[in-house]
Amino acid sequence: MHWKLKGTLQKVLGWMPGGDELHFQLQRRFGGLRDFNREFDIKVSDWEIMVARLAESGIPISGQRLFEIGSGWYPTFPLACYLAGAKRVVSVDLNRHMRPKLLLACAQRLGQCVTQIAKAVDGDVEEIRARHARMLEKLTTSGNLAAATDGVVEYHAPMDATRTGFAENQFDCIFSNSVLEHVPPDVIDAMYVEALRILDANGVMFHSVNCGDHYAYVDRSIHQLHYLRYSDAQWTRWNNAFLYQNRMRAHVFVERAEDLGFQILLNTAKPSELRMQQLASTPVHAQFAGIPPERLCITSVDFIARKIGRSDPAIADVA
Repeated sequence: MHWKLKGTLQKVLGWMPGGDELHFQLQRRFGGLRDFNREFDIKVSDWEIMVARLAESGIPISGQRLFEIGSGWYPTFPLACYLAGAKRVVSVDLNRHMRPKLLLACAQRLGQCVTQIAKAVDGDVEEIRARHARMLEKLTTSGNLAAATDGVVEYHAPMDATRTGFAENQFDCIFSNSVLEHVPPDVIDAMYVEALRILDANGVMFHSVNCGDHYAYVDRSIHQLHYLRYSDAQWTRWNNAFLYQNRMRAHVFVERAEDLGFQILLNTAKPSELRMQQLASTPVHAQFAGIPPERLCITSVDFIARKIGRSDPAIADVA
């Protein structure tokens, strides 16, 4: 599908009464939800990467109090964290997207990932398998996410991640996966401030950000840097409620966290030869002219930011 057609269609759906449900049905038939197994497997792989990144910084999953920003259609990360032994997992979304059938499908398919989960956290595979069996049985009969996870996993939607209502110092880790690129810049700052409030001492944020042009996934004639051709005013023609893209560059997500008082423990932002070549052939709009090419071309970043001050020497800056 041509990217302009998709953007226009989604913009219209965002205005229509009942547009949310119609958008969901279109996603099931033609979009990212059409091949559930493939999308699920990608999410599990992303979860494994998150767990590995956190482990490298000495941050486990087992026994931790976790907070996910952006639940999505089904709770892959929260359920995987529960199976891995997390003490508490709160998942929040600005809008209520989670669907019972997709929730159950997610729980069922996680049964094929028990060995992966155990390996990722160096856990007991049989213990995790038994925990999964209990969870699936309860979820199948009750449909209640909290009950099926012994109260460990909580889903809150709608909830504003900038004003959660939780008390201070409640969580050890706040995380998101492919979410921050869809959040307005000023809201990201507010999320970081709220994270400072609800994280416990030495708590961390882990964010995996896909900051390339998402329309490139449906229109193979364009690439991940395509949207840098347009000014903010021009881009509003295709930005919409279902696929808002802030077009912030990778380094900005990290630097804003640091400016607010976080210590950066991990930063994977790195230019690639392919993106540099694509950027060289792209007529970039003047508003991006002040950003060095080696920064402008980066389309993904994982970073870990810790709540405490900046004096800690254990900084792993992966460049």
